[in-house]
Amino acid sequence: MEAVWEKLIDFATSYGINVIGAIIILIIGRIAAGIFRNIIRKVLRRSRTDESIVSFVGSLSYVLVMVFTVIAVLRKFGIETASFVAVLAAGGFAIGFALQGSLSNFASGILILVFRPFKIGDYIKAAGIGGSVKEIRLFNTILATPDNVKVIVPNSKIYGDVIKNYAGYDTRRVDMVFGIGYDSSIPRAYDIIQKILDADQRILNDPPLTIAVSELADSSVNFVVRPWVKREDYWNVKCDVTRKVKEEFDANGINIPFPQRVIHMVGGGTQ
Repeated sequence: MEAVWEKLIDFATSYGINVIGAIIILIIGRIAAGIFRNIIRKVLRRSRTDESIVSFVGSLSYVLVMVFTVIAVLRKFGIETASFVAVLAAGGFAIGFALQGSLSNFASGILILVFRPFKIGDYIKAAGIGGSVKEIRLFNTILATPDNVKVIVPNSKIYGDVIKNYAGYDTRRVDMVFGIGYDSSIPRAYDIIQKILDADQRILNDPPLTIAVSELADSSVNFVVRPWVKREDYWNVKCDVTRKVKEEFDANGINIPFPQRVIHMVGGGTQ
C-alpha cells in the first residue's frame, strides 16, 4: 500500500500541474473563442453583411480557436502534435479537392454577400443570363428572367464573369435612334423631337439630353436621342417617346424611310 501510495503521489506531482494547466488553457481558450466570435459578428453586422454569413463566419472562427486550444492542451501533456496537424491538413486538402467546385461556389457566395455587387430585386446580367435577383444563397443565386423563368446560377459563374447591374445607379440614359428621309426637313424633325422630350416630365434636366444627327445612312438621316431618366422610368419613357415620335412625324409629314429593294429583270425591265 505504501508503494501504491507513493506512486499515486508521484503521478499527482508529475501530472497534476499539467492537468490544472490544461484545464486553465481550455477555460481561457473557450472564453477567447467566444470573445473572438462576438467581435467578428459585430464587425460583420456593422458592415451590413448578410445574417447567414455573420452566423457562419462567427461559428467558423469559434471552431478554429477551439482547435488551436485543443492542440495547446495536447502539447501540455507532451503529446507530439505535428502528426496530428499533418493529418488534419491532409484531410482538409482531400476534402477541399473533392469539393473544389462546391467550395468555389461557396467562396463566391461569400464574396457576393460581403461586397454586394447586386442585391435582391436588382436586374442583372451575368454568366450570360439576364434576370431579376430573387434570392442570394451561399452556393447559387436565383434569377427570374423577364418571362418569369426561374434560373439557378452557380455563384462561381456569376462572380467569375462580368456583372452588369442595371439597377446599380439611380439614373439611366435612354438611347434611341430615329431616321428621316433625305427629302424631309432636319430642323423640323429636330423641333418635333425636342418638343416631345420637353413635354415629358419623367425626363431629367441633369444630365442634359442629347439630340443630334449621327449618320447619313443609305436611305435615312439618323438622329440619336439620349434623354436621362430615373431607372424605374426607363422602359416606359423609351416606349412612349418612340410612339409619340412616330405619331408626330406622320402628322407633320416627316417621312420615315423603310428598307427597299430594286430588282433588275433579265429582260431589261425594272421593278
